[in-house]
Amino acid sequence: MLSFFRRALVCAGVCLCARIVVAQAAGAVAPPFPELFRQAERTAPRLIEARARIDAARGHARQAGAWIDPTFGVEVEDVAGSAPYNGWSQAQTTVSLSEPIELAGQRGARAAAGEAGVRSAERQGEETRLAFGYQLALAYAEAEAAQLHSEVLAEDFARAQEDVRTARALVSAGKEADLRAVQADAAAAAARAEVAAGRAEELSALGKLSSLAGYSEPFERVTPSVLNMRGTPALAAGVVGDAGGAGGAGAVEGVDGAGASHVASVPDRIEDPAVRSAAAEHEAAQRQLDVERKRAIPTPTLSVGTRRFSATDSNAWVMSVSVPLPFFDRNRGGIAAARADVTAAQARLAATKLESEATWRAALAQRQASEARRTAADQSESAAREAYRLVRIGYDAGRTPLIEVLSARRALTEAQSRALEARIARVQAEASLARLAGRIPFAE
Repeated sequence: MLSFFRRALVCAGVCLCARIVVAQAAGAVAPPFPELFRQAERTAPRLIEARARIDAARGHARQAGAWIDPTFGVEVEDVAGSAPYNGWSQAQTTVSLSEPIELAGQRGARAAAGEAGVRSAERQGEETRLAFGYQLALAYAEAEAAQLHSEVLAEDFARAQEDVRTARALVSAGKEADLRAVQADAAAAAARAEVAAGRAEELSALGKLSSLAGYSEPFERVTPSVLNMRGTPALAAGVVGDAGGAGGAGAVEGVDGAGASHVASVPDRIEDPAVRSAAAEHEAAQRQLDVERKRAIPTPTLSVGTRRFSATDSNAWVMSVSVPLPFFDRNRGGIAAARADVTAAQARLAATKLESEATWRAALAQRQASEARRTAADQSESAAREAYRLVRIGYDAGRTPLIEVLSARRALTEAQSRALEARIARVQAEASLARLAGRIPFAE
């Protein structure tokens, strides 16, 4: 009985280990892109850093609006000297409280600069979030395309093996020379090597996606959810929100899926997060310039206290005002540096607006071109698949040479690869338009 239980435990342990190995080999499957993005918002290190920077800016803003602490002082005079001051009988003890008085809105300028810094950090955080969504969408599309490309190569290898079996059958029947079987074997070996290379590219794309999303373990597969998704209709029509004046109206000439030339309108203003971030940074620089200018104003200190006269056992109020004299430090260097920062921020804002307009027009043109390219690639793939089917029928019947079969099979594989590339190009164009419009592609 004991040996029976021992064998049962061993079998259970073996089964458990086998299940663990199978689970590890299977790997995790990436959820659909919208769900993966929502998960990545909590786990991606880049977004965690952006939120931490916003919290830091809020802390700095809270500190910038704080009042200057008063100074409490105790002063004792006329003690421990020569007669008649050799004791404490003639001591004068003064207790005072001193407070710097900020003039001309110095504290208000600091607080306004702190709030502007918070707005700038929030705009930069939103820009980081949108850029992350754009990169994650592209990484997901590349992983999905690599997965499909690996499947295409596997199908091509299966067709190559079928060609080998058919060639050997024809050689055995005396309808083909031995050379045809050798050629079919060589083509199959090349297809097998392509399968291995495709799998390596797939693993690389999956590893990039998992690391970008903040996962320590790479995904094994992705859930098809990006390559066949359509963009937002509002983006396709060129209608986006107001961003505060980022560009002028224009037009882009393109070609639709049927090959007809048409013109796509460009919106009057683009809600580009990069423009909003640059504008917030410019505002923060202007607020800091106000702080530096007001820092040059002398800050007087008001002191109020009471003095105790031990000799007469009496008290008296003591009041004073001290004002620093700006003979040597007028904060000219700080003002000059802040003014230069404003100029630099203004130049960055202007450059960002111009770049945003150009990028928007380019993204519209790329979207139109990608649609035409995708349509043409799908038609080419259908034609190549039909051509391969007809060639195989002829080859099985002994009417078509092997070289035409190999050529048709290679053309089908290339057509399938071009169709995947066209879909990736469309995803990239849609993602660019979504980012410029302040949206997460395929998720919002």
